Amino acid sequence: MLFSFLLVVHFLVALALVTVILMQRSEGGGLTGGGSPAGLMSARGAADFLTRSTAILATAFVILSVLLAFLAATRHATTVDTSINRAAPAAPAPAQPVPNTGAFGGDAGNSAAGSNLSFGDAAPQGNSAAPKK
Repeated sequence: MLFSFLLVVHFLVALALVTVILMQRSEGGGLTGGGSPAGLMSARGAADFLTRSTAILATAFVILSVLLAFLAATRHATTVDTSINRAAPAAPAPAQPVPNTGAFGGDAGNSAAGSNLSFGDAAPQGNSAAPKK
């Protein structure tokens, strides 16, 4: 019960933190781009408010993260979540040889299908791909 409550509070703090960060100007101007200082909140006051609230929300976010991690580590679950268990995939069928009939016939048909490929340490023939110096 406590874990779920703290998780919801953590989500709300994260949402508020994102909102406050996005409201700030990159130059540090704050909430408003200008306006008269006689208004409800001057540009300087908005910047101070947003900076202070960012620091408070960031501190709360880190503290809640550590607290939730501690609670999750010491929590004794009575059931096991099996929602991600899946059956193992079946083994692939073995490759079938290419029949000797067709346009190429015999060994030419098998080599055209790639069944006679070798991947030994033999050096490639010719220097056509070698860079010129």
